[in-house]
Amino acid sequence: MKEAQALSLRIEHARDLFFMQGRDLSDAEGMAPHISRSWRRCRSVDQAVVEPEPVLLQHLRERREQSMQMLACAQPELDGLAEHALSAGCVVILTDPSGLILEEIGSPEFLPKAQRIALAPGVEWSETSRGTNAIGTALLERQSLMVLGGEHFLPQNGAIGCAASPIFTGRGEIAGVIDISGEAAQVNDHTLGLVRMAAQQVEHRLMLAQASGHLLRFHAKPGLLGTAREGLVVIDDGRIVAANRVALGLLGTAWGGLLDQSVEALIGMRWSQLESRAGLLTLPDGRQIAATVERAARGASWRTPSRPPAARVAEVHPAMDDVAPLLKLACKVLDGGLPILVTGETGSGKEVFARALHHASRRSKGPFVAVNCAALPETLIEAELFGYEAGAFTGARRRGMPGRIREASGGVLFLDEIGDMPLLLQTRLLRVLEERTVVPLGGGPGIRVDFDLVCATHRDLQQMSAAGAFRADLLYRVDGYRVAVPPLRQRRDRRALIERLFGQLAQAKRLSIDRAALDRLDAHAWAGNVRELNSVLRAMVALADEGDTLGVDQLPDRFVATTAQDPQHHLVEVEPALSDVVENTIDQVLSACHGNVATAAKRLGVHRSTVYRHLAQRSTSR
Repeated sequence: MKEAQALSLRIEHARDLFFMQGRDLSDAEGMAPHISRSWRRCRSVDQAVVEPEPVLLQHLRERREQSMQMLACAQPELDGLAEHALSAGCVVILTDPSGLILEEIGSPEFLPKAQRIALAPGVEWSETSRGTNAIGTALLERQSLMVLGGEHFLPQNGAIGCAASPIFTGRGEIAGVIDISGEAAQVNDHTLGLVRMAAQQVEHRLMLAQASGHLLRFHAKPGLLGTAREGLVVIDDGRIVAANRVALGLLGTAWGGLLDQSVEALIGMRWSQLESRAGLLTLPDGRQIAATVERAARGASWRTPSRPPAARVAEVHPAMDDVAPLLKLACKVLDGGLPILVTGETGSGKEVFARALHHASRRSKGPFVAVNCAALPETLIEAELFGYEAGAFTGARRRGMPGRIREASGGVLFLDEIGDMPLLLQTRLLRVLEERTVVPLGGGPGIRVDFDLVCATHRDLQQMSAAGAFRADLLYRVDGYRVAVPPLRQRRDRRALIERLFGQLAQAKRLSIDRAALDRLDAHAWAGNVRELNSVLRAMVALADEGDTLGVDQLPDRFVATTAQDPQHHLVEVEPALSDVVENTIDQVLSACHGNVATAAKRLGVHRSTVYRHLAQRSTSR
C-alpha cells in the first residue's frame, strides 16, 4: 500500500512539473525512463481528445486478414491469459503492428462505458492517437513495459493500468502487441511477466510457422530444446534469414549483426552435420551448445510466398503455378507506373493476387491499402476515400480523417469491385488520378499523393461503360494492363493449390489428408472458387482432432453429396457466406461435444467466450 501511495505521489508531482509548469521530466525523480521519453514524444497530442471510434468492420476484417498467421499463433496464449484476466477483472488484448486492436478477451466490466469502447476491437492505441499507453509505447520502445494510472498521457486513462509486450518476427519486425489492461492496482510486475512470456511463446510459434530451408534449434541447456526458450535460426542457401530473440541473446548479437550473414561465420562449419539428430555444436568463440537441425520447408519463406509442410503434402513447383507468370508480368507493368486491372469471378482470389503484387513490387515497403467499393455505403465511401476536415459533416471525427487514398501514399491503393463505385465518385477519383492531389471533404488545400493503383472487378467494365454506368475516361485510367485470374475449376495447379492451402491451415494441428479426399476436392468444380475452397478446408480443420488424417468422411455433407454428380452441375451451386460456414461449424462441433462449450471451444481452437457469443446470437435470432 505504501509503495502504491509513493508511486501515486511521484506521478502527481511529475504531471505537475510536465503539464502545468512545462518543465522537462529530468527534474522529476522516480519516473520510468520509457514514460519520460513517451511524454516528450506526445507533447503534440491533444489532452482533450475524445474517445476514439472503432474503424469500419470491413477495415477491421482486412487488418485481421493481414495478421492472420500471427492471430493463429497467438490464440493459445490469448486463451491461457483469459483465465487470469477473468479472475483479476482485466482484459487481454492483441493488436496489429500499428496498435489497432484485433482481439479483446476477458472482463471489461472494470471499465467505464467510454473506455470499454476504447478497448474494443477496431480501435487504434498508437501513441499518436492515444498518447502514452502500454501498447503504443511498447511499439515505439520495442520492449515489454507497463503504464500505470497517471503515467498515461491522457487524463481520461488515469484509472487503468496496462502491461504490454511486442511480438517480433524472425527479421526483427513487430508483428503485433499482446497486452493486459485493468484497474491500475491489478497490473504489476507479475502481469508484465505474463505478457512477456506470452509474446515469447507467440514468437516461437510464428518462427516455426514461417521457417523454410533449415531450422537450427539450440540452447546451452539441452533440456530446453523443443521449448519456447530455445534459440531458433532459419538458414537458407547458407545464410541466416531469420532468428528469434532467444537466439540473439544466446549468440550475444542483434538482428543487424546476424541477418543475411554466412551461417558458418557465426555458427561454425559443423551445423549441417546435426540434421535430424541432437548433438553439441562448438561456436567460433569456443562455447558449446546443444543443437539440432531439421528441414523446415513447411512455412512461409522469409523471401518467397508460403509453402506447405513437406512431410504432409507435395510442394508446389513454380512450373505448376498458373498465377506466377501472370504475377511476374503484372509486376513489371506496375513498377513501370501503369495501373493494373484484375478481373475474375467472385472468390477467385483477386485481392490475394493484388497483395502478392504489392509484395513483389517496388512499393513493397510502403502500405497496401484495400478499399472494397461494394462493401461501403454510398454515403460513406466518399469520406473513406478522400478524407475530411474537422466538422465537415454531422458525426465527423473531431480532428478529421486523412482518407484511404492519402494512407496509400508511398504504397499501393487497391480498389476492389471498382465497378460498384458510384458515378459521382468516379469523377472525383478520375481527378485524383490525373492530378495526383486529394482535396478532403470540407475544403482545404489539395494534398499531393504518390501511389501505384491496382483495381479489381468481376463485372464487364467495357459493357458498363457502353451503357453509361462506368465512365469511359476512368476505364482508360484504371485499365493500364489487364490480368484475368482464372476460376479455380480451370486452374491446372488446382490440386497443388488445395494441398498448399490445406498444409497452411492444418499445420498447427499436425493434420494430414488422404489421397481419396484430395481426389474428391480436386474433382469438384468450385463454383465459389478459392473462397469456397478456403471455407471447406477451414471447416474440415476446425472439426478435426490433433494428428488426424482426414478422408472422404470428413468432407462436408453438402460437398460429398454433390461430388458424384456431373461437375457441370456444380456451376449452379450457390456459395455459402463465410459467416454461415463458421456458424455451421460451431453448431456441428457443439453437437459432436454434446453441448459441452469448453470441449467445443478447445476443439475449434477458440476461447469459450466465442462459443457463448455464438449461442447468444443464435438464441436472439430465433
